[in-house]
Amino acid sequence: MPAVNTLMTDALRWLSWVPWWAQSLILIAACCAVVLPLHRFASQVLKRAVANRSLFWRSLVARTHGPTRLALLIVALSTASATAPVSWEVRIAVNQILLVAFVALIGWACAVALHIATVIYLRRFKLDAEDNLLARKHFTQMRLLERAGITLVALVTVSIALMTFEPVRQYGVSLLASAGAAGLILGLAMQPVLSNLVAGIQIAITQPIRIEDAVIVENEWGWVEEINSTYVVVRLWDWRRLILPLTYFIQKPFQNWTRDGASLIGSVFLFVDHTAPIDAMRQKLSEIAAQSPLWDRNVVNLQVSDAKENVIEIRMLVSARNAPQAWDLRCEVREKIITFLQTEHPGALPRHRTEWVQPGAVQPATDRLGRRQAA
Repeated sequence: MPAVNTLMTDALRWLSWVPWWAQSLILIAACCAVVLPLHRFASQVLKRAVANRSLFWRSLVARTHGPTRLALLIVALSTASATAPVSWEVRIAVNQILLVAFVALIGWACAVALHIATVIYLRRFKLDAEDNLLARKHFTQMRLLERAGITLVALVTVSIALMTFEPVRQYGVSLLASAGAAGLILGLAMQPVLSNLVAGIQIAITQPIRIEDAVIVENEWGWVEEINSTYVVVRLWDWRRLILPLTYFIQKPFQNWTRDGASLIGSVFLFVDHTAPIDAMRQKLSEIAAQSPLWDRNVVNLQVSDAKENVIEIRMLVSARNAPQAWDLRCEVREKIITFLQTEHPGALPRHRTEWVQPGAVQPATDRLGRRQAA
């Protein structure tokens, strides 16, 4: 670098007749003219060097092409400002800006590397598989940990950037160490954000919910579509989106239909007459399930679950591979059983019974218990 500065100083002597701002622009243009081809050459060398390496290194070199070029430009501008005919105050301000930009570039590169590692790790799992419990588990963990890691990188980057300014250096230290009055004030101000961040880490570890879990929250049924740093997006059955904070799934009860597996048992309730043929209905249910591609060949059952004054309650159980198929299978069973009763056993449908008495007929006397008395 001293040799470069000497060369640039000698060059400025030949341009002493040019205004100072023009000399500065010429220095910047000259540095960029040298740095950009150098960066292009270095990128080609790096690409050839990592051509036979893992996908991570190849992706990292490709994704950090812009940040590395900006880093070299920052170095070039810093070199130009060291010899440019500007005042000391301007040189200090420019160097400060370039230093902050360099710190931000390092944080950007770390976030890109973290994202690449997450994407490469999740490539081995498929969410569209029929039994995607393991995939949903890893997707949930990695997405939450990635967001927590990016938040931590941003926090450290901002802290280091603040520490480069002498008047606010203590704030950067407080932010980085989470200590002192400034750290306490910031902690109180960011309490909702920090609580959701901690809840996200807890969800990633314990996993009460995962991506594409079927859940019932706030009396609404849907699927977990996104798990972000501070909130969860639930895609409802009618395509609406329900937005809930992460702390909701830590502090409040909810139903998770796919917690341990995607398979579900669906129930169908039907009210029929007391004379309904239970055995025939049970046999018909088995036929419907066997002919349906939605049934997973595990559970099929029919029972009389209740008996009321005018009807009896029939509960039919059928299992499916996931929640959407369980819903469709329940609807199919309900429709076909009703059609079966209408065509084969119409008398089994619910009926209201009344006793017709001929006008003028004398009713037999009854005692207080309702028993007929002898004449």
